[in-house]
Amino acid sequence: MEEIHANLLDRLREGEAKEQGRLGEVAAIEAGLAAAGQKLAAMCDLATRRTTVHPGMPDFRSFGARIDCEQRNEDAMGQS
Repeated sequence: MEEIHANLLDRLREGEAKEQGRLGEVAAIEAGLAAAGQKLAAMCDLATRRTTVHPGMPDFRSFGARIDCEQRNEDAMGQS
């Protein structure tokens, strides 16, 4: 991305398109330059963030208790 940004800057500085009256090309280079600058800034921002996600360990105790409870209910209904 940095290479693209530098290339667009070089093309704009050279001014060949501007000298030859190709204003549409100049506008496209400027738009590309702005987009590349925004993308570079976003990439730099992402690179500097150090976010760590700690999902934790799953707790199976409540799951096991529910199975025991359901089994007891089934057993009680079967004995009735």
